Parts: sequence; C-alpha cells; structure tokens
Amino acid sequence: MYVDEARGTQVFGRSAGTGGVWRRGVAYTVAVVVAVGVLGVAGPGVGAAEAAGCAGRLAKVVRFATGELRVYRSGQYACAVTVAKNPGARRPMSVTLQPRGGRAVVDSGRFTRLAGPVSVHALNRCVRATGSVSGKGRSTGWVLC
Repeated sequence: MYVDEARGTQVFGRSAGTGGVWRRGVAYTVAVVVAVGVLGVAGPGVGAAEAAGCAGRLAKVVRFATGELRVYRSGQYACAVTVAKNPGARRPMSVTLQPRGGRAVVDSGRFTRLAGPVSVHALNRCVRATGSVSGKGRSTGWVLC
C-alpha cells in the first residue's frame, strides 16, 4: 500500500507506475464480495452443520435413507447434528449424543432442515450418536475412543 501523491488517495497493489493498481474503493468492494461468498448463509457450497454451529473437525458421517448424522470433535467436546436429505416441510427429526458413562443430550421436534447441534464434554471418553428423520435413522455405536 502507498499514497498516490497526485490524487491524495491510498492505493493497494503494485507500486506506482507499474500498472495494475487497485484503488481503495475497488479493494473494499473485492473484500466485501469475497466475505459475502465465504461467510454467506448456508447455500449449496456450505454444509448445514457448519452453518448451525458445530465447531471442530468432522469425525464421523452416518448416512441413512432420509438424511445423515454428522459427529464433530473439537478439543474436549463432541458435537452432533442430523441433517435432512431433502429440506422442506416440517417433519419429526432428532439427534442424540451420549458420552460413555454420562447422560444423553437430545434435540428432537419437527424441523425443516436439521436437528441439533448438541454437544457433550468428551475428554478421554467415547461417545454414541443417534439421528433420525421421519422415523428412519441410524446410530454410530461408540466412536471417538
């Protein structure tokens, strides 16, 4: 970045006289367009779980006829969501996450797109997750051991 003395504006890009210079307004416009593309609402390029707030890395995906169950691991915590295969009308959905030796955390109801996220403290513990959409679902068994 440098200041164009003739115009009194800040300039981003190559040095003066080499061409290909971006002015402040253009740089801000590009930054806004990129930010909207990266941080925009969940669309075809962004998974519903990421938009819903499960942090960490994807550790396990279990697919079933009407959707999928996603389990994430982040430090001391595990997180799970159930995502409908075809979002739309409200239908019964649920997600359950249980650490070994602990109580299960459940989110169930009539949702359009996903159930959850639910998270549990899982430091040095296995967890078991179960998810269902419209009465069809699956479980992971004990994972993250």
